[in-house]
This record gives sequence, structure tokens and C-alpha cells, in this order.
Amino acid sequence: MSVFSFLTQDLAIDLGTANTLIIHKDQVVVDEPSIIAVNRRNGNVIAVGSQAQQMHGKVHEDIKTIRPLKDGVIADFQAAEHMIRGMIDMIPKTSKLIKPQQRMVICIPSGITEVEKRAVKDSAERAGAKEVYLIHEPMAAAIGIGIDVFEPMGNMIIDIGGGTTEIAVIALAGIVCDQSIRVAGDEFTEDILDYMRRQHNLLVGERTAERIKIEVGSALPELDNPPPDFAVNGRDLMTGIPKQITVSYSEIASALDKSISKIEEAILRALELTPPELSADIYSTGLYLTGGGALLRGLDKRIATKTKLPVHVAEDPLRAVVRGTGMALKNLKNHKFLMT
Repeated sequence: MSVFSFLTQDLAIDLGTANTLIIHKDQVVVDEPSIIAVNRRNGNVIAVGSQAQQMHGKVHEDIKTIRPLKDGVIADFQAAEHMIRGMIDMIPKTSKLIKPQQRMVICIPSGITEVEKRAVKDSAERAGAKEVYLIHEPMAAAIGIGIDVFEPMGNMIIDIGGGTTEIAVIALAGIVCDQSIRVAGDEFTEDILDYMRRQHNLLVGERTAERIKIEVGSALPELDNPPPDFAVNGRDLMTGIPKQITVSYSEIASALDKSISKIEEAILRALELTPPELSADIYSTGLYLTGGGALLRGLDKRIATKTKLPVHVAEDPLRAVVRGTGMALKNLKNHKFLMT
């Protein structure tokens, strides 16, 4: 370790639509929702991360909550800058006197445009970064789950995040073919909101729909270990009075069916585009599921039935991408050519 290592701060950032994770010195030091709360009158940031999440859907006219990322890319440039700065401030300080120069590796969706890449770089630089490198999410996920990306072996990664689902075939440290669709966790939440409105005449908020997804979310109408029914509170659309109903996992499975079908179609499209030699490898290795969407009950079974290939869920799917980003940052010399 260099004598002057305290002068630089190396950060690996998974800037996600739903959650932002930061690794510093091989530790996940920040794991917060990607949201900020702002005072409408003076534009000051009131809260960042979980504090702002608690305010979401409960604010008065002087406060607004902003999710700076939409579909995996920055939708609100200024809010993204404030959020990155606020998240970096959460990292424990090593010295109160010296402000270290920051070197960041940030992961991005594989289907991102040059303009969107520029927005990520600019937001990071304006938040204080001296050096910014970008790495594609499927590549970071592959490194994070322990795949040797430099080998001449084909591996298919399916990373289901908050805003995008990234499907990529990786071999020889490159993405051979990929599909990036804007159907993921947020779309699942939206499906649940619509279902509650249509089937139960119940108006629920985004946070409640997210809770339903976590508690009874399922990709299959029949599970071996079904979760218990979940009580949902909301507003009756007919009477306007608050009421409670219970929902089962099989109801949510039917609500999510259309969105999951879109992900299945994208997987099949990616398999069609895969060169035959790599298809032979994938037949042996199977498909790897990462991201928060990988936690959806029965999703691995459903994809395995559709593709007739083995499907492996990563050990800690939520942190696979940021772990891989951290590994790439730690060994920047070898991984630099993977970055953009």
C-alpha cells in the first residue's frame, strides 16, 4: 500500500434505479434507496436514501421526493448529483483534515446511449470524482458471482434490477451479444398497483406495492413453499374509506405474468443471437440470475421450464453487481479495458 493512499478514495458504485450501493476498502459502506427529498422553496436537500424513502408518498406541498434514475439511467441530472454526493458523505471518514481525491468505477446498463453515459460521468465528476470509469452491469455481475470472464467460455448473465433487465452472453472479457429491456422491478411494482386497482378497487401507494412484491411476490401460481397471505391496507375507490384486504402469492403471480413473459422473450432472443460455439457452452453452464428480481419466488423454475436450461440464482443477487464493480476497481490494471 502506498504511503499516500489516504489521499485517494477508491469507490465502486452500483448506481441503481431502486438502490445505490457503494463499496470502499472491500466493504459495502452504503446500501440505500436511490431517492432524495428536496425543499421546493429553496431547493435544499432534506434527506437522502432511506430517510427520504420514509417520506415518499407522505409529503406536503413544501417537500418533494425525487428518484433521479429511471429505467437504469439518469432522468434528473441535478438530483443525481445531490444523491451521489449525499451517499458519499455517508462513508465513514478516515481523516477530518484531508479531503481525499475520489476515483470511481460506476456500473451502467449495457443498452445505454453515449448521451446517457456522459450524464453518469458528469454527475460523478460534479459530485467530486477526479477519475470516473464505467463498467457494464452484466460484466460486473459476472465478475461478482465468481465467473472468470477472461476465459474462452460462454456464460449468460440475466441481471434483473429496478429499471432494466440486462441479458448478456460473456466470453473472452467481452459482451458477445446482449439484450437490455426496460422491464424489471419497477414494472413489477406498477403491475401490482394496477392489479389492486382493477381486481380489488383498492388504491395503494408505491411503497405498499413494493411490500406486496417482497412478501408475496411470485413468478409461478403454484409454489412448493408458499408464503402466507399478506394483509394490504389502502383506500377503497368506491367509498374513499381506508380498508384492508388479504392477497395471496398466486394472485400476484397472475399480476406479474405479462411482465415476466417479456423477460422470457428477451432471454430467448439473446439465445437466438448467440454464436453456436457459445450456445454449446451455455448448454453446459446454464443461465445465471442476479439483481433484486432474482429474489422473486419461482422465477428460476419458470425460466428453466421456458428455456429447458439449468438456471442458477447468485448467492447474494442484490450485491453481485457492486461486488464485481469492487473487484474490477481493486484490480484496475487488468480490468481497465473492460471499462468505457
